[in-house]
Amino acid sequence: MTQTTVEAPAPPAGRVRLGLSNRLLARPEIGALVAAIIIFIFFLILAPSFRSAESFFTVLYQSSVIGIVAVGVGLLMIGGEFDLSAGVIVYTAGLANSMFCWYFGVNLWVGAFISLALCLLIGFLNGYLVMRTGIPSFLITLGTFFVLQGANLGVTKLVTGTVSSTDVSQIAGYDSLGKVFSSSFKVGSVTIWTSVIWWFLFVALATWALQRTRVGNWIFAVGGNADSARAVGVPVMRTKIGLFMTVSFLGWFVGMHQLYRFNTLQAGGGVGNEFIYIIAAVVGGTLLTGGYGNAIGVAIGAFIFGMTSLGIIYAGWDPNWFKAFLGVMLLLAVLVNLYVKRMSTMRRAGS
Repeated sequence: MTQTTVEAPAPPAGRVRLGLSNRLLARPEIGALVAAIIIFIFFLILAPSFRSAESFFTVLYQSSVIGIVAVGVGLLMIGGEFDLSAGVIVYTAGLANSMFCWYFGVNLWVGAFISLALCLLIGFLNGYLVMRTGIPSFLITLGTFFVLQGANLGVTKLVTGTVSSTDVSQIAGYDSLGKVFSSSFKVGSVTIWTSVIWWFLFVALATWALQRTRVGNWIFAVGGNADSARAVGVPVMRTKIGLFMTVSFLGWFVGMHQLYRFNTLQAGGGVGNEFIYIIAAVVGGTLLTGGYGNAIGVAIGAFIFGMTSLGIIYAGWDPNWFKAFLGVMLLLAVLVNLYVKRMSTMRRAGS
């Protein structure tokens, strides 16, 4: 007897299109990607100098300085917390390295590791206090922000007599540290800073961790509902403290870049950058309520910041309008993210 095989009917084309549409809408970075394309085309048309390869890689550099820390801030926001000290800790890192080595006359590598330990300790304390006290991270890290801002100014003035660090270019270890954190190379007429490469690597690592590791599942779980995550065995305290320390580590990294790029730092720097990191994450599709987002979206958000901040200058406009644009962009991003998430939920329910 011959057997006949009956093939299952193919799904209707409409259902396939609906499934693809649902998957696209479920991607946190879709709204940011569309916005980035529109802004890119906008400045290509209105700013002739924006069209050169040199300008494009300058935009990438500007984006990387913000984007590296924004990666950590985005992960922390997915985990349901905020860090308002992320902007000033960049300068705390550089100032600690600079002043320690200048005052004691030691190799800059020693100061770099001491600075790293200090930043990790600050991140640990932020996370520990949030978890132990139950006080919102917004308030804990706001306190840390003021402590670091005051310490940066006070200690720098005490050690150097001014509100800026001393020039470190003549201290041992400067050249080797500069190659790691702030070197550049030429490809034709284009200068590429290694911070751009580091940025790509951190984004790739964060993407892999979120999507392919158990730690990534923990981050989404604690951001979505910490109590439920704890009930199924997720180490909530360890995960959140680790996220705060990740922000501090990336802040230290950018602090090293700033120090070895410019040789000196202003003690009052970094104030306000914490909001730019949050804006990059929100524009990239990260929800303020936690549990949703990805590193690629945060990177696109940082790229939008870089395009806008330099595109306004290339177009010859008054740069004082930049902050107003950031505010509008943040409001639009929140509305678009909310709309996309609702549409995605409705279509999944309808299918």
